[in-house]
Parts: sequence; C-alpha cells; structure tokens
Amino acid sequence: MAGDNEQQLFFIDGELIERLMRGDRTPVQTQQQRPVTASALTAAVSLASEGRLDDAAKELQSAADHGEDTADVQAGLGHLRFEQQNWIEAEAHYAKVTQLEPGHPTAHYNLGLCLERQSKWEPAAMAFETALAIEPKRWQAQLGRGLCLLRLGQFEAALPCFEAAIEFVPSQGKDANPGRILFGNAVALHGLGRLDEVADLYKKLLPASPNATDLLANFIALSIARKDETRVKELSERLLKLQPDAPSALEGLASIALSHGDYSAAAQHGSRLVKVSPESCEAWFNLGVALQKTGRLEQAINAYRQAVRLRPDSVEANANLGAALQERGDLEGAAVAHKAALRGDPQAPGVLWNLAIACERQGNAQEAENLFATLIRIAPDWEDAAFRLGYLQLRRGSHQEAAESFQICLKKHEDWTGALVNHGLAAWKSGDLETAAGNFHRALAVEPSHSTALTALAAVLVEQNHSVDALHWFRTLKSQQQPAPELSYNLGVLLQTGGDHAAAAECYQAAVESNPAFSQALLNLGQVLKAAGKAEEARHAWSRAMAIDPELAVERLR
Repeated sequence: MAGDNEQQLFFIDGELIERLMRGDRTPVQTQQQRPVTASALTAAVSLASEGRLDDAAKELQSAADHGEDTADVQAGLGHLRFEQQNWIEAEAHYAKVTQLEPGHPTAHYNLGLCLERQSKWEPAAMAFETALAIEPKRWQAQLGRGLCLLRLGQFEAALPCFEAAIEFVPSQGKDANPGRILFGNAVALHGLGRLDEVADLYKKLLPASPNATDLLANFIALSIARKDETRVKELSERLLKLQPDAPSALEGLASIALSHGDYSAAAQHGSRLVKVSPESCEAWFNLGVALQKTGRLEQAINAYRQAVRLRPDSVEANANLGAALQERGDLEGAAVAHKAALRGDPQAPGVLWNLAIACERQGNAQEAENLFATLIRIAPDWEDAAFRLGYLQLRRGSHQEAAESFQICLKKHEDWTGALVNHGLAAWKSGDLETAAGNFHRALAVEPSHSTALTALAAVLVEQNHSVDALHWFRTLKSQQQPAPELSYNLGVLLQTGGDHAAAAECYQAAVESNPAFSQALLNLGQVLKAAGKAEEARHAWSRAMAIDPELAVERLR
C-alpha cells in the first residue's frame, strides 16, 4: 500500500528508564544482588543522560557478566541498543528479558518493535500479540500488530487491531494520536477493496494532516483505483509541492495523461517517475506505453525490457515488449517475448495473435497454423484469426478445413470479399463447383472488379462447360487486365469444341499475348482461323507455332 513504508507508527517505550530513575521498580533478584544491580542501573542511567550510550551499555553488560543478569539489566541494554538503532542486539536483549520474566510489562512490546524494524513481520506480530495478552489496553501494541499484519497482506486480520486500538486512545496521554490508527485502519480497508469506506476515512484525516505525505500518497492510489481523476490531479499537485519527486504523485499525473491519450505528458511524468522509482515494474511499463504511442520505439523497447527485468513473469510487459519488437521488425525477439507472456497466460488472445503473425512472417507456417487454431478455440468470433488460419490451410492443401475456417469469417460478415473468394477457392479445390461459383458471384456483387474472383469464376464456369457465362466474365476480366494464358487457352478449347470459332480465336489470341511462346495456343488459333475462312492468318499462326516447337509440324500434317 502506498505510503506505509515511510510511516513511523511506533516508538520505543521509555517507561522502564523513567521507572528506574524514580526507583519504583524492584528487579527480580536475590537480596545480595540488589545493591549491585541498583548501582549499575543508576550509573547506566546517568551515562545515558549524558549521551554516552556505549559507556552506559558497558556498565550494564559488566553487571550482567558478573552475575547480575537480571530482567532489568537486559531491558536496559535493549533500550540502549534500540536508541543506537542496533536492532539485532536490542532484539537479543529483549528476548532475554522475556525469558527471565515472561510477564514483563514492556519487553514483549519492545521486542516487537525491534523485529518490526528488521522487517520480521510475522514474529513481530506474535510479540505484539503476547504484549496484548499481558496488557490488553496497550493500544500501541494493537497498532504494531496491525501494521505487521498489513505487511503480511493479512488485511482482514489487521482490521480488528486498528479498531481495538482506537477504543483505548481517548483515555491515553499525549502520545495517543487517533490519526495514526485511522490511517492504518484505512490501509486495511483499502487492502480489502472497501474503497468507499477508505475514501471517507481519508477525507476525514486530510484536513487535520494536510501535509501528511503518506496520507496523500495513499489517497492518490485510492483515487486512481476509483478513477476519480479530479481528485488524483488535485492530490498529486499538492503532494508534488511537498515532495517534488513524489512517486505516487508522478504516477497519478501519468495515469491521467494516459487515460486521456496525452502520451507526451505521460512520457514526461513517466520519465521522472522511473528516476525516483527505478525498481517499479509498473512505472517502466507505463513509460513504455507512452513512448511507443509517441513513436519513440527504441526507447519504448528499452522501457519494456526494464519492466521485464524487474518482473520476468509479467504477461503485460512481455506482451508489449513482443509487440514493440515486432513493430521494429525483430520477429525472432518478438517471438521470444510473446512465448514468455504465454507462459504466464497461455490463453491470452492478443499474444497468441501476435505470435502467430510473427511465426507466419518467419516462415513457420505450421506453428502459425497451430497458434491460430488455438486462438479460434479460445475466441471463436476472432474472424481475422479464422481468415489467417484458412489461408494457411488452403496453402497447405487442406481444402475442407480451409472452407470451414472461412465460413467462420462469413458468419458475421457476409460481404467480406476476401473470405468469399478464399472460401470459393477452397470449395473449388474440394470439387464443389456450385458453391465455388456462388461465392465468386457474391464477391463480385460486392467488388465487381476483383480480379481473383473474376479469374476464378471464369475458370470454374469453364470446368462446368458454361461457355457463354465463362466468356462474359472472361471479357470483364480482360477489360481491366490481361487474363492468365491458361484460362484463356482452356476457354478457347471449350468455345472451339462448341463451334464458336470467333470467340475461341479471341481467347487463343489472348493466351498468345500473355505468353508468346505458347505453341499449343498458336496451333489451335490456326485451326479456328482456318475454320473461319482466314487461311493466311491460320498459316501465319501455324508457322509461329512450329518455329517454337518443330514437333508440332507432325501434328499439323495430320
């Protein structure tokens, strides 16, 4: 939760030293030891008051080494080491106190503080819990246990700690600060997703602590989650005045810029954010998005790489890195990143699509086909994936499968010309000429000049022996481009067989124009010209044919 790293909720209990100075607590020891221990404690207190903490610690340690190892001596050592921020030694001393005097009123609490300072959240929480068993109304221990549970992500268990702490605060002294407890309570509610309650708490806390940076930071995070952009902007600008490089404020402004498509501003805020939060995966990721949207592809790739470095299993970071590398043309690198993303989410549709496209462009047709098929199973309405799958199946010669894939495309888009043509090609190759012709007709109704549809329709009609219709579509094609020589020749044969020599001559001539070395078309051209009474033109055609293929002379003489 934003801000809880900085908040200092706890303090060392000074009650022991005050008691020692008053002399109102009798250490647990023998009558013979008591005068020596009291002397050592008095000397230690005097040295500590002069700031000579090491000397004070030596005084107490000497007493412990000479048989005066009492709870009070260990507690004093613990306090001195705590003041020196030597949490490890302080922990050891307070742990010794709890062994010597399990019911000691402050040792378990102070032990919890030492553990908390070392981020040992679970044992710290247990120490605070023991302190509460000894003194149930110690609100500081409730606060301490609540914080540790927050650190452990146990928000539901933490909530009652703060609620219990607030009950005892009014009767406490100057150290009782309800705001600190309410803040912890708000963090717990935030973790439980009870955002409206959290917002109400933050609103109550803010007027009393308008410059509390941790409160502002958490309120910004909450407002981002609630998509309250007005408050995000207001709080972020206020926090930046207090902390010019406050990460949560920069994150808030960057999030607003991204949501409004102001990628230049998002990149500006994001660049500042990664400088102060270089270990934030989210900051690098969002910066990558902003940079990519503003055309700074190489910088975006570098930002995504940083995000992946920080969180190698991030689906989003790997997916965006893959997309950026793919945009740059690095298909191999893109495939590696996409596969990393799929390890985190094997059914991410966008990643499957991008990886399939990368594989197809790399020439890995089978892998691409498998990926498109997986995508269709996950997202049956993804028509573009069905189209690419159908194309690969058609190219592989799996015509029936291809027809089924293209049929998916046509369920929602009946006038999709590309799908109609390819579905027709698949049906044609499967021997279903009627379906093929129907699809080509539908495609031409949408796009009358579609050359592939014109060519395919004419060819199918030739196979169906529909010479008149075939000639119509052939001439339509011929009016916009030169037909393929094979189509021209086959239609010419069909027309010649039907006795339409003039039309056949037209087709053979078209075949020869496309392929001047097409000797068989020249031979047949001569035949239909002769039948049309054009003997001289026929001899010229035959002469050209035999010059290309002398063996045709034998056929010519038959």
